[in-house]
Amino acid sequence: MPKNFVEELTWRGMIHDVMPGTEEHLLEGMRTAYVGIDPTADSLHIGHLVGVMMLKHFQLSGHRPFALVGGATGMIGDPSGKSNERNLLDEPTLRHNQEAIKNQLAKFLDFDSDAENAARLVNNYDWMKDFSFLSFIRDVGKHITVNYMMAKDSVKKRLSSESAEGMSFTEFTYQLVQGYDFLHLYKDGDCTLQMGGSDQWGNITTGTELVRRIGGGKAYALTCPLITKADGTKFGKTEGGNVWLDPKRTSPYKFYQYWLNTSDEDAEKYIKIFTFLGKEEIEELVEAHKEAPHLRALQKRLSEEITTMVHSKEELENAVRATAILFGKSTSDDLKELDEQTFQDVFEGVPQSKIERAIVENGLDMIGALAEKSGFLKSNGEARRALKENSISVNKEKVNDSYIIKTSDLINDKFVLLQRGKRNYFVLEIE
Repeated sequence: MPKNFVEELTWRGMIHDVMPGTEEHLLEGMRTAYVGIDPTADSLHIGHLVGVMMLKHFQLSGHRPFALVGGATGMIGDPSGKSNERNLLDEPTLRHNQEAIKNQLAKFLDFDSDAENAARLVNNYDWMKDFSFLSFIRDVGKHITVNYMMAKDSVKKRLSSESAEGMSFTEFTYQLVQGYDFLHLYKDGDCTLQMGGSDQWGNITTGTELVRRIGGGKAYALTCPLITKADGTKFGKTEGGNVWLDPKRTSPYKFYQYWLNTSDEDAEKYIKIFTFLGKEEIEELVEAHKEAPHLRALQKRLSEEITTMVHSKEELENAVRATAILFGKSTSDDLKELDEQTFQDVFEGVPQSKIERAIVENGLDMIGALAEKSGFLKSNGEARRALKENSISVNKEKVNDSYIIKTSDLINDKFVLLQRGKRNYFVLEIE
């Protein structure tokens, strides 16, 4: 007997719309569902994670998940012209992106076991590439009326918007292409449910209609709310752009920091959506957080769970150690364990100056390091006073005016961290 998938998603706040009969259909036995993923980059970002978590919960409930990479639509590009991120892709790029995305999905979904409900990755380019335009309008287009397509909210909104550009034919027919994917997977993979964000409801129900009219069967739709932030800013975006799952695009430290810095209100919502913690444990965490919000128990647990899941336990530990460095609870050894990228991430925005390697090789005195060679402090006199007050540290260790900075002090053979007091940092970069 499958676990109740709809019930699980409901208490987690992950259901926006669900077609009548879906819950009963899923409780009858193992079913297959899919979520579409845009393949225009070789990494997922955290905006994709809700769909991935839905697929994982689906698999944990005893059902079979399909992740559909939208290769055909990726080759069209974004028909609305709204997105600068979606470029037209050639086939080699598409295949590369597909493989990279599968590797990331494999951290969540079981693709390789012998289990009956092992996940599958499919690409709609594989069945759309040989479809001629005439075949498509004859075999698919004739089954859906223009009146039906015009009634969709997504179409009505675009047509009633003040944009002078209107709506292209490509954008208008996009729901037919997506609907055909559902029909294909229904016939080829016995797929009876499509899931996605609430903005996809119109496209998904076009698919259920095609399954009914052409496939002669019954299919279902389920959508989750679009994730928002309490302060109105866009979820999954930072000043630097998307928060990616690929560590080369977003370092594990920055990934961890994104979740650690969520508001109390958002953390309570996100811990249900982005972790697999059970209901009782989450309720206990929420209560503990309300009693002592300054301890940020929710944010810490959320960032720990999701960083471990996307990256690893080791990367989480590195991120926690790096975070502690900014708050003074660390040593020179902790600093030297940071890789170059994490060091730069931790001290991003901290004032820096470059110093020639030869100067450090010959030994750099503290007055020179603090003032003359760096400009960290305004004058040699201020540097002397600070040293006398015992307020200067090199790589987190207090030093006096007789200390000489040498190459053995370099972090990653490149940096020296100067500090005055607890919060006043300065980075020397050795060239």
